[in-house]
Amino acid sequence: MARVSAFSSPLMLGFDQIERLFDQVSKSSDGYPPYNIERLSDDQTSHGDVLRITLAIAGFSREELEVTAEENQLTIRGRQKEEGTRHYLHRGIAKRQFQKVFLLADGMEILGADLKNGLLNVDLIRPQPERIVRQIDIKTHPEDTDQVGLFETENAK
Repeated sequence: MARVSAFSSPLMLGFDQIERLFDQVSKSSDGYPPYNIERLSDDQTSHGDVLRITLAIAGFSREELEVTAEENQLTIRGRQKEEGTRHYLHRGIAKRQFQKVFLLADGMEILGADLKNGLLNVDLIRPQPERIVRQIDIKTHPEDTDQVGLFETENAK
């Protein structure tokens, strides 16, 4: 059965990249670590919305975390080091590695990251889009009757 896309309308031109992004996000939706995304203030700043991604990453130190941005992709990785000297009778806290990828809209800027009390906060700003209205010239062409007449006279010869 073929999948029908929400972007398959002939009125939606150039949105194929967004469809690919939705597919990529849906395939990489692992629930670990849990996270929140929040708007920090109800009113927008003059520069745009300030957003915060908060990941619950108890047990990770600063050295075991990596936050990178490449093109429109924010990647957060955590790799805990194995401690070979401990002998556990019960191990309920896993040393779990993770990678969380967030796809960012064009123009999104990362303000910084902060680790406190087992929570990693990554602050972003979504700038206000610049409103540009542009007048499109409509070209007119002279009637093609002269060319039709010329064509008929050449064929008559």
